[in-house]
Amino acid sequence: MRNAYHVEHVRAAEAALMARLPEGTLMQRAAAGLAATCARLLGGVYGRRVVLLVGSGDNGGDALYAGARLARRGARVDAILLNPERAHAGGLAALRAAGGRMTGDPAVIDAADLVVDGITGIGGQGGLRPGAAELAARAAGAQALVVAVDVPSGVDASTGVVEGPAVRADVTVTFGTYKPGLLVDPGASHAGVVELVDIGLGPYLPAEPTVAALQAGDVARLLPELSAETDKYRRGVVGVVAGSDRFPGAAVLTVGGALYGAAGYVRLAAPRRVIDLVLQRWPETVCSEARPGEAGRVQAWVVGPGMGTDEVARDRLAEVLASDVPVLVDADGLTLLGKYFGGRADRSAPTVLTPHAGECARLLGAERADVEARRLEHTRQLAERTGATVLLKGSTTLVADPAGAVRVNPTGTPWLGTAGTGDVLSGLIGSLLAAGLPALDAASVGAYLHGLAGRLAADDAPIAAHDVIDHLPAAWRSVGNDHGPVRDARPCL
Repeated sequence: MRNAYHVEHVRAAEAALMARLPEGTLMQRAAAGLAATCARLLGGVYGRRVVLLVGSGDNGGDALYAGARLARRGARVDAILLNPERAHAGGLAALRAAGGRMTGDPAVIDAADLVVDGITGIGGQGGLRPGAAELAARAAGAQALVVAVDVPSGVDASTGVVEGPAVRADVTVTFGTYKPGLLVDPGASHAGVVELVDIGLGPYLPAEPTVAALQAGDVARLLPELSAETDKYRRGVVGVVAGSDRFPGAAVLTVGGALYGAAGYVRLAAPRRVIDLVLQRWPETVCSEARPGEAGRVQAWVVGPGMGTDEVARDRLAEVLASDVPVLVDADGLTLLGKYFGGRADRSAPTVLTPHAGECARLLGAERADVEARRLEHTRQLAERTGATVLLKGSTTLVADPAGAVRVNPTGTPWLGTAGTGDVLSGLIGSLLAAGLPALDAASVGAYLHGLAGRLAADDAPIAAHDVIDHLPAAWRSVGNDHGPVRDARPCL
């Protein structure tokens, strides 16, 4: 698990550790890691040109000490001090002693091989001021690699919010732990490749992170496994209410995602035209034109993709929500939830909502642009307001449960931004719910596999939604979930 912590937690951990160490030890550890990364990126230090953009905080000190290390190895290091009177005195002295130079000429950036962003630290708020913004823009237009110290300046380290001009880094070297703003867009898009330098904070951080990102090993441990006793019912039975005469293909894609998820049995409740189309593609589907409650027993429901928003669809959603099994609501189901149910599911069984930014905005009465700018805040808010686990789709997919736990999905590709991929995701998560995974795990594991399948499919880009389904088996295999017996699915009700 890749854990990220709010700035307040990082500050408290740093203070606790510094109380046990000689003064300056943490900064030296950080500077050593930063210098080592810069040297590796340069592919050789001697004769290279390095420019430091130095603010008045500790990040500026980290940059100065790292610059001193590079200068001692033969690099030409120029430091641009944004506030010379408040520059870190020890770092400044070290750089000078190593042969580094102070300059007020931004033209040195144009000839640099590498630019180090030490303008603001993890406590920085808002966009860069004009002078710093000009330097950041010049670095972005130069040929140099840009390395951010701890977090790109102008990015809110705790949320990923970017409220004005900000540095766009090729690499961010972060210290002690990941910060949420490095994992959540729009901040994540400014961070580039994130490299973590261990400075010893681990024992002093809270047990529960602010944001976590599953890694392949975590997914493998959570996925259901098969055993000699496994049958289709033990794997899980998922019910799907999707598709309409207008959008029959949504059911095809949702059922495909479910079949290539964990479920051993998929039931579809839909109109006849939809059923005929699904059976052509997925003949193993058990189909019924009956109402959901009469379609047969299931261990989880997926409701909403392409089913329309008329009264018949509303009644189908109400019947599914009245069941006592886990339910995933997507697409048209979310529109109906907001229109007829006050945006709340009000269920005792687990519920998962999978909105995109526009649907999230409608459920919260917010603006879409604000949701996209403050993804973490709005995902949490929707989970709290609805009492459901919320998966907010987009450039970085977030999953939040009502208790406050948040996960960010590390997989995916822009090629997934095409019609129907969300239907596949809904079916996949629904099958994981039917297999017995808790809502937070089902949603985050489903997002991981879906994003990974999208990446694999993108090797032959452009892609369509059915390509994601075709690559789901390879995504499962790639995480290597070869451990232990299958978990018991929920009782089939």
